[in-house]
Amino acid sequence: MAQRKNSHHNGHDQNDSLLQQDSKHDIAHEGETGKTFRANFHDREGRAVLIVRVGKQNTKGVEGNLRHYVYLLENAILNLPEGQEQMIWLIDFSEFSISTYMSVRLAQEMIHVLQNHYPGRLTVAFLYNPPRIFEAFWKFVYPKSKESVELMKSYFDPKNLPKAFGGNASLEYNHKEFSKLMAEDEKKAAKFWGFDD
Repeated sequence: MAQRKNSHHNGHDQNDSLLQQDSKHDIAHEGETGKTFRANFHDREGRAVLIVRVGKQNTKGVEGNLRHYVYLLENAILNLPEGQEQMIWLIDFSEFSISTYMSVRLAQEMIHVLQNHYPGRLTVAFLYNPPRIFEAFWKFVYPKSKESVELMKSYFDPKNLPKAFGGNASLEYNHKEFSKLMAEDEKKAAKFWGFDD
C-alpha cells in the first residue's frame, strides 16, 4: 500500500487483508463500467480526484467492491503530488436507479475504511445531482444551480472538470486505457515498496 511520509494512514490490518492478493487483475471486473476511477486531473490545490458514477454499478458483492475502492484509494495516494496528502471525490447520481444502487452495507464499509484507515485523506465529496430525498440530510451540488457552479469553480478549473459535474471537459471512460494506467501504477508501487528488484 502506498504511503507518503507524514501521512495520516494507519490501521493497516484490514486493508492489508483486503489488498494482500489484489492487483488490477483480481479486481478488473469491478472497474469494467467505470463506476469508480481516478480522474486524469487534479483540483486547484493538486488533490487527486476519484470519480464515482453510481449509475454504473455492475456488481453487488461487498468484498469485491470494497477491494476495488481500497485499490483505487491506494492508487490515488500513490499519484498525489509531493506535499499533497488529500483527495476529492466526485459522486455522480445522474444515472442512478434501483437496479444500480449501492448497498447500505457497502456504503457503511467504505465510510469505515475511510474513517479508520485514511483519516484526513478525503477533503470533500461532491454528490452531484442526487435524488432530492437526501436534501434533508446533506447539501448537494445540482446542475444549473448558480451556487453549485460557483462552488465547483472554486475547487476546479472548468476546462478540466467533466460536463457531468458542471465543467466543460468531456468524460469518457475507456477500461482498456485505464487498465494500462493501473499497470504502470503497479510498477510505480512496486518500486515505491522495493519489490521491483
